[in-house]
Amino acid sequence: MFLALLVSALVVALVVIGLFLFGLRRRLIQRSGGTFDCSLRWNVPEGGDLSGKGWVYGVARYGGDRVAWFRVFSYAPRPRRILERSGIEVLARRMPEGEEELALLSDSVILGCLHHGTRLELAMSEDALTGFLAWLEAAPPGQRVNVA
Repeated sequence: MFLALLVSALVVALVVIGLFLFGLRRRLIQRSGGTFDCSLRWNVPEGGDLSGKGWVYGVARYGGDRVAWFRVFSYAPRPRRILERSGIEVLARRMPEGEEELALLSDSVILGCLHHGTRLELAMSEDALTGFLAWLEAAPPGQRVNVA
């Protein structure tokens, strides 16, 4: 009986510590400011995919001429993807359709992009999209930025 109680307490403690570490990591990512919720889908087929598969929920953070993208459900301290402003080309903007509506946050807008030859989609709120497009267009003089 004592052993079962000890094991149960240990499992509960590990779950609480795991949740605490998720929260701490998110707080550290947001500490420097300039963050927004952003789902990402990498290597999207050229015809598009409305199945809702491949979307990963994350947090993006502005940093100079880059946007660092972090997975939410990860303990990794480093970003999963880094998008350079000079390498981003905006292709299209659309609303979620079909099963995508279930895979994304309710107020998301999808931005189809090309980043150094790789097709990707970013899903974010309308406010975050406005900020992201303004950040893209605010490139230093002489830097090529393609915004559709």
